[in-house]
Amino acid sequence: MKESWKKPLLFLFGISLSNIGDWIYLIALNLIVLDMTGSPLAVAALYILKPLAALCTNFWAGTIIDRLNQRNLMSGLDVMRAVLIFILPSLSSVGLIYAVVFLINMGSSIFEPASMTYITKWIPSENRKRFNSLRSLLDSGGFLLGPAVAGLLFMLGTPHMALYVNALTFLGSGWITLLLPKLEDASVKQEHLSLGLLKQDWTVVLRFSRNFPYVMAVYFLFSLMMVMAAALDSLEAVFSKEVLQLSDTEYGFLVSIAGFGIAAGAVVNILFAHKMTTSFLIGMGSLFVSFGYIIYAFSTHFTVAAIGFIVLAFSLAFANTGFHTFYQERVPVHVMGRVASIYGLIEAFFIISATISIGAAAEFVSIQLAVIVGAFMMLVVTGVLCFISFHTAKHFAGKLEEREALKA
Repeated sequence: MKESWKKPLLFLFGISLSNIGDWIYLIALNLIVLDMTGSPLAVAALYILKPLAALCTNFWAGTIIDRLNQRNLMSGLDVMRAVLIFILPSLSSVGLIYAVVFLINMGSSIFEPASMTYITKWIPSENRKRFNSLRSLLDSGGFLLGPAVAGLLFMLGTPHMALYVNALTFLGSGWITLLLPKLEDASVKQEHLSLGLLKQDWTVVLRFSRNFPYVMAVYFLFSLMMVMAAALDSLEAVFSKEVLQLSDTEYGFLVSIAGFGIAAGAVVNILFAHKMTTSFLIGMGSLFVSFGYIIYAFSTHFTVAAIGFIVLAFSLAFANTGFHTFYQERVPVHVMGRVASIYGLIEAFFIISATISIGAAAEFVSIQLAVIVGAFMMLVVTGVLCFISFHTAKHFAGKLEEREALKA
């Protein structure tokens, strides 16, 4: 293995630790809250806390991400989340649990754009597509291993013990992050957080959006696709139980199939992504994700639903690799944190709105009809995204040819 890949692989290992920890935390917390309250609604409220935390965090998070050292920030956030998760088992009030979970989600809302900025600074452009493919593979590994590890911990102990193990995974991730290069940027001015600074940074993002409408159109449409995916996924369990009439075991197997689909897509991605254009990965990958959801939406038994899950999960690996690479190539690294945070704020608002809307439609009209309508809305979004992403690629290729002609 080349020396240049040793630390990136170490970083990916740290990310995979966090991913496995996230699944342990999510499953254990669901069981703890359900045991305390006996209310499925109380458990569902946990899923709304994440976008709510983004709404409260993202309007200022980008300002600190672009001005602080991202490596130290990521490590500090991992330690903070570890401490908060360690506290959770000792809490006897559901209200206090929600408050701590909200703080944990705030940390996660800052961590994601910070890690993207750090990766873009650190990984050379020619290696980013392969790095993003490897990250997609490890994300799918967390999807498969996380629930399995959680189940093993529940057999050996309790959900509370699982949370303690989860806290250790975040501490391990934070320690690994500190072993990475610091990447100091002497050009960044240290400024105190203020309303004036926030206004200035919002203006920077708005100006960038106006100057690069093609880039931001792709960014916004991909985010909209993920919003629709989050809304549809919120009905996944009830759709499987009420429409497909699956047992708990069959539903668990269906979720595992999705994990294998992502893993298979990620492996193919690693082998062939360097031969595919970024516009192809993001455009066609996203389009086939919506095709998978449509197959799933029209399914009436396990086999068809499984085919839909395989198609959407396999394609999602390509779409994510394409989007991450596109973002790293098109958005300047010095404004990356602010762009991701502010657009993440908009995405969080849409996730809450879409989840409530599709949930209400399922409640008052029909579960399957709600999923079908949501899947077709996603198809429209991804169709436009596919067209725009290829158009954007041609646009930038044309600009590059113009520059080369001027140089000649």
